Amino acid sequence: MMGVIGIIAALTVLSLSMLITRIAAIALSLTGLSDEAARFQARSAFTGTGFTTAEAENVVDHPIRRRIIMMLMVARSAGFVSIIISIILSFGSEGAHELSRLYRLSWLIAGVAVLWMLARSKKVEKWLSSIIKKALNHWTDLEARDYAELLKLSGEYTVREIQVQEDDWVSNKKLGDCELHHEGILILGIYRHNGEYLGAPTLETAIEAGDTMILYGRAEALEDLDVRKAGAEGEARHKAASSDHRQEQAGQAEKDQQYEEKRQKQDSD
Repeated sequence: MMGVIGIIAALTVLSLSMLITRIAAIALSLTGLSDEAARFQARSAFTGTGFTTAEAENVVDHPIRRRIIMMLMVARSAGFVSIIISIILSFGSEGAHELSRLYRLSWLIAGVAVLWMLARSKKVEKWLSSIIKKALNHWTDLEARDYAELLKLSGEYTVREIQVQEDDWVSNKKLGDCELHHEGILILGIYRHNGEYLGAPTLETAIEAGDTMILYGRAEALEDLDVRKAGAEGEARHKAASSDHRQEQAGQAEKDQQYEEKRQKQDSD
């Protein structure tokens, strides 16, 4: 009986831990942080890893993000201690038969697998995110904003932060040389590694390692740019992305022409 209670307790605490980090990640994303960075910072704070990166400093320097991180730091210790205690209760009871322990282990693995599938489910994530956002807006005084909703973004287009690394394709280049507009990517602003913010960067603005670019474009294009490294392969990926964008523009031009012809026909009627 003690072993079963321990397994239930372990799965319960694990579920709560995943829920807490998910709530924190959504709250961080509502302040304008990218989804990937929000998840990373939430998990880092909850596990106490404490990465000292420029991205982490950007979170700590933001008053609302700092409050969210502080809440995670308060919640983290009890969660992991409870998991450890529950597992000990599951497998450490005196007189437990070997077959019984294997039975408990199988239930524990099955429970973790179910939780993992739920955590990876896009439908569950969308449903959970909707509920959490409503709860945060209703029950907290966090002055956070969902920029995707604020800018009325939909479909494949999004706003995303990308932190520039030393070996990135855009590093140590001018914006004009990058020609990101050929890929359908717009630069909304740049956070310098020294804390300065450029709200209207020009073609002569240099991009340096440690900077954080705020970009608008198709999610797939932004993800490709985020992992693109300097060198011949990076240049090839830039050309391929530019070619894809030209095809997309051609398709859009055709749609515009069809729409204009339809409008003129309606006016003539």
